[in-house]
Amino acid sequence: MSAAPSLSEPHSDVASIPARVERLRSAFDAGRTRPLEWRREQLQGIRALVRENVDVLEAALKADLGKPNLEGFLADLGAVKAETDGALKNLKRWTRPQRVASPMNVRPARSRIVREPLGVALIIAPWNYPVQLLLSPLVGAVAAGNAVMLKPSEVSAHTSAELARLAPRYLDPEAIDLVEGGVDETSALLAERFDHIFYTGNGRVAQVVMQAAAKHLTPVTLELGGKSPCLVDADVDMETTARRIAWGKFLNAGQTCVAPDYVLVHRSREDELVEALSRAVEGFYGADPKQSADYARIINRKHHARLAGLLKDADVAFGGKLDEEQCYISPTVLRNVAPDAPAMDDEIFGPILPVLPVDDMDEAIAFVNRREKPLALYIFTKDEEHEEAVVRGTSSGGVCVNGILWHLANPELPFGGVGPSGTGAYHGRASFETFSHRKSVLTKGWRFDAKPMYPPYGRIKTRLIKKLLG
Repeated sequence: MSAAPSLSEPHSDVASIPARVERLRSAFDAGRTRPLEWRREQLQGIRALVRENVDVLEAALKADLGKPNLEGFLADLGAVKAETDGALKNLKRWTRPQRVASPMNVRPARSRIVREPLGVALIIAPWNYPVQLLLSPLVGAVAAGNAVMLKPSEVSAHTSAELARLAPRYLDPEAIDLVEGGVDETSALLAERFDHIFYTGNGRVAQVVMQAAAKHLTPVTLELGGKSPCLVDADVDMETTARRIAWGKFLNAGQTCVAPDYVLVHRSREDELVEALSRAVEGFYGADPKQSADYARIINRKHHARLAGLLKDADVAFGGKLDEEQCYISPTVLRNVAPDAPAMDDEIFGPILPVLPVDDMDEAIAFVNRREKPLALYIFTKDEEHEEAVVRGTSSGGVCVNGILWHLANPELPFGGVGPSGTGAYHGRASFETFSHRKSVLTKGWRFDAKPMYPPYGRIKTRLIKKLLG
């Protein structure tokens, strides 16, 4: 597989951004986005955009990331379709007012929670899954009845260009807009007032987003990352464990925010795991993954150089082959990795997997807890007590037991981080709730007026009310 032809960084007219945001606000203020019929039409448009342009979008993903077509279909396009199907199926139920009880002191009354749209939302997407991570949050924003400004990553330039071309053909351009570009365009967007900002990316940029949002007291959802650990117990089926870890790690050449970032394996089985991982990689991609049509590439030379630096002076168990011209790094496993080694510092976000031995699950839990809270945590074990100890004894955005990535595939499970790995959540109903305000509504009845609550109070009335309500 050769490197994809480069595409110049996309741009939008920065001077036009304030007017474009204002147009979205005018559409929202006019009530354009509130009717359920409009929401259904946009959700159907998102689904049609993906369904009718599979070849085009897969080609863009291959040009940007070298993604195999099936990988692009499942992880990017298929994920958007599943989100859209779920929202269309549940939209009426999600938007129905929720009746809640009214306590004795306010009766007669009816109490309910009404979901209302926040207003104009900004969605900023990353480059690693550039279709899914732009359009999946859009599903929630549209289902909730918001106007939306979309900002794809300029790094995945081919996909950005196709989404910019397709969006106005399938979506209401008065209420859903898309701005291409890099730092200048993003900065101009962040200078505007939005009612919610949804950002997926790294913590450094997230700080910039939060600072900009603070000027307008705009709520934010941050989907970040971190060093997601994988804990391997002594009792596992090692061949199955290795296949699952290798698949989740080397999917998209490791450029996945919830990819296993390092493995803590029981010391007695470290050698077996490394050997099984080597067999799994060869089974997936052949003796030379560079020749495999099923193995992606690093997004650009800048990231390739960063990852290559992690291999300097490292103990490479297997892999470690580089080709800067093709932005290729082979699936790589490291051994004898010190806890303070460069590969154990920041999130790797590439096809390099450190393997560290531990004496038992308690040591593994302690190791995880000495570090920042990750977006995902994986544990492979047959011991239910060990499973429960990890779930209760660690903090992470989500946990997947005896699997990798699969907790993302259940729309009933909210997906999000905790602490430095993110704030807020989405997927399924959680997406709808993220872009909604839960408005409390209480309606009093007319048949009884609580005159004892009115002044003048007096000693007797005060004593009676305190006795009744205390």
